[in-house]
Amino acid sequence: MIYGGNTSCVSVEVGDAMVILDAGTGLWQLGKYILKKGIDQATLLLSHSHTDHIIGFPFFAPAWVGRFHLDILAGHLTDNGGVEAIFQQAMHDPVFPVKLSAMPSRIRFQDFVAGESLILPGAIFAKTGTLNHPNGCTGYRLEVKDKVICYITDTEHVVGERDPHVMALVKDADLMIYDSTYSDEQYANGKVGWGHSTWQEALRIAEAANVKQTVIYHHDPDHTDDVMAAVEEQVKACSNSAIVAREGMVFEF
Repeated sequence: MIYGGNTSCVSVEVGDAMVILDAGTGLWQLGKYILKKGIDQATLLLSHSHTDHIIGFPFFAPAWVGRFHLDILAGHLTDNGGVEAIFQQAMHDPVFPVKLSAMPSRIRFQDFVAGESLILPGAIFAKTGTLNHPNGCTGYRLEVKDKVICYITDTEHVVGERDPHVMALVKDADLMIYDSTYSDEQYANGKVGWGHSTWQEALRIAEAANVKQTVIYHHDPDHTDDVMAAVEEQVKACSNSAIVAREGMVFEF
């Protein structure tokens, strides 16, 4: 109720341009915001296509509006039929009652290979990199003028090492949103191999990469508000430049 119950969805606005990072259940609320604001175009970048990161798409209201234009990109599906095929599967009988082809909006799908760079609307330059997660995953570095925003979820670290792909993406970032599902203790006690990282690792990466502000993100669904409040206190005790994500949180540059 406090830290948020929706699955992953983050939006970045640069003037009239909007970039959406992942299509979790939070996309439902973002869609209402987009319609209210009169935005008629957006770019959706997927970290990966596990259900919790795409499940919001069928309920994304702008996709049901004819004037809306949406580009959907993914960097991990070139060997699995491509991103369009995944969305078709997610909206196909008997999983969902309406097919993707019934959406009246103009949707364009694009596959790339993680590691490539992308030029997005709003003069946003996106660098991409491979993350360590089952079935593949992509991290993003968005460069806008002199600001850098990084979205690094879902990924698993190796204890005592720094992932070179992650470090290259987040170096000198103004804002790093990082997969902090567990604590180091939880990770060591049964979560190795699950594809997620820790809030302590987020702080270690931030220090090593000179990140200005870190967002502790992708909370464990079993973590209640009380658990997250305790995590927040520990984070504050360790860092003056890290914050625990809450639903609806906004950063302005």
